Amino acid sequence: MSEPSPRKLHVAIITSGGAGMFCGACMHDNTWTRAMMLQGAEATLIPTYTPIRVDEENMTGSPVFLGGINVYLNYRSSLWRKLPRFMKHWLNTPWIINLATKFGVSNDAHELGALTVTLLEGDQGAEGREIEELAQFLGSQLKPDVICLSNALLSGTIKKIKEHYQGPLFCILQGDDVFLEELGEPYRSRSLELIRSNVQQVDGVLVHSDYYRAFMADYLDVPVEHFHKVLLGINLEGHDGTPADGADEPFTIGFFARICKEKGLHNVVKAFEIFHQAHPDSRLAVGGFLGKESEAYFHETTKHLPALNESYKYWGSPATREEKIAFYKSLSVLSVPTDYHEPKGLFVLEALANGVPVVQPAHGAFPELIEQTAGGLLVPPGDPQALADAWERLYQDEEYRLQLARQGYERVRQFYSAELMATESLSFFQKWVDAAVLRQNTPQLTPDP
Repeated sequence: MSEPSPRKLHVAIITSGGAGMFCGACMHDNTWTRAMMLQGAEATLIPTYTPIRVDEENMTGSPVFLGGINVYLNYRSSLWRKLPRFMKHWLNTPWIINLATKFGVSNDAHELGALTVTLLEGDQGAEGREIEELAQFLGSQLKPDVICLSNALLSGTIKKIKEHYQGPLFCILQGDDVFLEELGEPYRSRSLELIRSNVQQVDGVLVHSDYYRAFMADYLDVPVEHFHKVLLGINLEGHDGTPADGADEPFTIGFFARICKEKGLHNVVKAFEIFHQAHPDSRLAVGGFLGKESEAYFHETTKHLPALNESYKYWGSPATREEKIAFYKSLSVLSVPTDYHEPKGLFVLEALANGVPVVQPAHGAFPELIEQTAGGLLVPPGDPQALADAWERLYQDEEYRLQLARQGYERVRQFYSAELMATESLSFFQKWVDAAVLRQNTPQLTPDP
């Protein structure tokens, strides 16, 4: 008689919608969920605030909790907080939330300070009933083996979740500090105080790089032993660019990230002005989501580029995965010279997956990515001349550029696939689940009187 198959591990990931924009954390969480399911696990992706927007199959499998409209109205009105649930629940409908984001619901940190604080206060703040609903869903209905919060800004839910759920609970950090640093005072300090207290209650904090592990341990004043590095991966399906693509085309430098100051578009523009003077046949391609809060920055940064005619093209935010891949395939090299110390860098992996080498600043997670993939060059941060010089090297030495491209193309597939990410994270989670079961089944010894 054959032994019964072991029960599938069930992982619940609680993510935050990006108010209508493509969000790197949402896209990571969506890919992660899908990859774990393909590895035979059960995985549930739970959206909060707004529906997520991704360029592959959307894996969210539950209603939107902590719906952005209700969260805002709860914060603004004590009367609204007291209304019966049936009178408010319809506002969590995804299409209604999406419609609201088109009429100016902001994700600008400067405008969200007080609201952030009340969310982090958990059941002591204005969102207690919303948080209770999420906690009851997790503990009484979904009953996963593992729960992972997608960012520290969700940490106000931890206390209530632990009242309804006894399994391992983690929080993964994917750039929380950049949002917190943009909050005005006193909201920044109060938010940090609350997060530092909240994350003490989880079983572990997950990160994707050694850099971010050390940085966030210090930033949150949490012992580094409480942090665990987990693999970053991307879904390689459809990334069909090759290192030879574009070899005979004009040398094209690409920037692909959310358009905002911390991502460093101004550094690319300054470097391209230097490079283009020496090589008038070169081109600059810019892509990424542009929010209303960054429109003035974008227009000021790029105001002289339209005069270059066909040498400059703004692709906007590609609406589909195929359009995004076409953008990468049009490039000779990708550079996203961030001022912010990036904790992961998905755009680096996506470029390399399509045979495009990268030139990145030597800070954040980039040195780790370049060392592992051997797919690019590092330059001093905030130095447009150094950036232009690195492009010059790749422009003059086509074989070296292709060597970097081939190395990156192969090693992304070797070390950064979604399949490997899922396998390693499931193994990590299973150890915690097994340990929890062992503790529950081990009698507690009491000393002899």
